[in-house]
Amino acid sequence: MLTISKTVLQKFQLKMKIFVVLLGLTTVLLFSCEQWLLLIGDFLIVQDSLQPATVIHVIAGEDYRTDYAIQLYKEGYGKTLFFTGGWCKKHQYNHGEHAEQRSLAQGVPQNNIAFDESTVTSTYMEAELVRGWIEQQPYAVRSIIVVSDPFHMRRTRWTYRKVLGDSVQIEMAPVPFDLTPYQRIWWKDRESCRYVWDEYQKYVYYLFRYQFSGGKVQEWLASLDHD
Repeated sequence: MLTISKTVLQKFQLKMKIFVVLLGLTTVLLFSCEQWLLLIGDFLIVQDSLQPATVIHVIAGEDYRTDYAIQLYKEGYGKTLFFTGGWCKKHQYNHGEHAEQRSLAQGVPQNNIAFDESTVTSTYMEAELVRGWIEQQPYAVRSIIVVSDPFHMRRTRWTYRKVLGDSVQIEMAPVPFDLTPYQRIWWKDRESCRYVWDEYQKYVYYLFRYQFSGGKVQEWLASLDHD
């Protein structure tokens, strides 16, 4: 019969206890890490409880943004769809005209569609075009719903508040993840990971570019303008 000495048994039990403790710590750390990663991505997402607004503005991008804005329009959340973006090199079309045709095809009346043909190179420029359009309207625009990608929303809200001030109520309507190519669990998807990384860089850049800098520093930052 195989016999195990008391010393050997005690060593084995000690190793098993150490293994269980290490396994538990690893599990906790992995769970905590994923929770922190989720918080990092979620910080960028701003989603308001929507109320009907005067206009729904779509930041230039892929068609799913336009389609989601059209859905909100049909649900009664806005009286007018307003598009910006100008010429798109990627798709070889004018964002505004393309979005208008897509809206008409989905039943939105011509009178309820507006767009600015100016080519934009940044979110800040889009906000400035919205301000210009609002100032030209014969009626008061008191509220606006802004549609873009989920991870784009915090920087967008900061920008639109900066440009439009307190006179216009700004509501953020991120396109649901299942309608976009991105994932809320961003660290498991290359494109989502790139988006989150880029947004944090751009958000910090915007804070310095438009809030905390001046003089020569601001001029230098202006030369680095990007989306």
